[in-house]
Amino acid sequence: MKNSNKPCKQIKIPASNIDVLTEADVVVCGGGCSGVAAAVSAARHGASVVLIERWPTVGGMATNALVNGWHRSDRKKVVINGLVEESAQRAEKEGWIAKDPQYPHAHETHWFNPEGMRIVWHRMLKEAGVKILCHMAAGEPIIEDRKIIAVLVDTKSGRRAITGKYFIDSTGDGDLAAKSGVPFSYGRESDGLVQGMTLIFSLDGIDPSLKKERLKENQRIVELMRELRNKGKFPQFNEGNGAHYLRNAENGTLWNMLPVAGNPLDEEELTELTYEAHEKIVSYLKLWRKEVPGYSKASVRETGFALGVRESRRTSGLKTLDQHMVLDAVKHNDAIGHGVWMIDIHDPKGTGYTTYSDRGSRNMLEAGTSYHIPLGMCLNKTISNLAVAGRCASSTHEAHSSVRVQTHCMVMGQGVGTLAAMALDKSKNLGGVNIKELQKKLKADGVYLEDMP
Repeated sequence: MKNSNKPCKQIKIPASNIDVLTEADVVVCGGGCSGVAAAVSAARHGASVVLIERWPTVGGMATNALVNGWHRSDRKKVVINGLVEESAQRAEKEGWIAKDPQYPHAHETHWFNPEGMRIVWHRMLKEAGVKILCHMAAGEPIIEDRKIIAVLVDTKSGRRAITGKYFIDSTGDGDLAAKSGVPFSYGRESDGLVQGMTLIFSLDGIDPSLKKERLKENQRIVELMRELRNKGKFPQFNEGNGAHYLRNAENGTLWNMLPVAGNPLDEEELTELTYEAHEKIVSYLKLWRKEVPGYSKASVRETGFALGVRESRRTSGLKTLDQHMVLDAVKHNDAIGHGVWMIDIHDPKGTGYTTYSDRGSRNMLEAGTSYHIPLGMCLNKTISNLAVAGRCASSTHEAHSSVRVQTHCMVMGQGVGTLAAMALDKSKNLGGVNIKELQKKLKADGVYLEDMP
């Protein structure tokens, strides 16, 4: 990672007493989809819960970065349910979600309205009694005897502490776990680079009456974009997705074709990458207005609040999910749910290439099969009252590219949230809860959990 060994100038902070802002049985750091699932499940099982989120609203990449697709099917049947299914049902009642035309015979099962899902999840949290604190990032943990007793937050009134008995890191980047001294991996083995990122955007001003002409011109336009890119006169783009959107996009369609690459843990670099992504949209539109039928008046409707980060820290857990476990549909005694998604690596060098479109290699599970998501990838040896949920859980670079998707992150969130409430009830460390009892409770809550070894 950038500047990881660079010596730092230091300042001394005087010792001080910090006021406690609030306290709870379970403190969830990060309000993305995994954090929502963790907070709701812990609260429903009797724990008092505080959820801390750095952005203005909950939902993370799903709502704020406009990443609106769900993967729930093994291509024969839906195997990811629980809070994912409840979220879908609630959104469906409001007209905020739609099934994919291939449902359930494709991994992609649903496409949702990000604004609607933001409201669905806020309602679920409030109904469960979760205390939601947005505009607030989790800071330094206070640790005693291998346990976190509080996490510091900076508020508009000064530094405060949030105390708890159990903590769940659903920050995506594994911030709390890393600050607590839990080891982690970063990047692929060959060069230490993480998966590329994407900025989602949508357009207005597309003339629908010229769609037939657009379809006829699609191949020429994509070839022109490719030719100009290869000459350094056009930005990188995801070729498969780009061709799809140029054929089929309507006003308001969310485009997932714009790649950038770098270190998402370096704030300065992330700032530059964000502006690089916005500049790419300018370049796209300049060409499309000239070349694509119906695009002469196209303009940007919206962009994601942030880049869609796919990979950063991968916390070292009690168990590490690997590529073999994914592709061979391996089952685990400590399973908390199922995973279905393929090995989907977006080029860490930012070309836009992804193994999703590489059908010549083995990157998908056999239809009708799924792998187990083990609890061990969410627990660690360092901090006994800390669990992680989401893309910061323990996995290899390859397996991470499967288990990082939203539905799989929600499986982890529901699992560890339920675990924390059970540990509280029995006054145990997170690793001391009987796994069979946890699995029984998860199944009672609608989680699909089959084929136990």
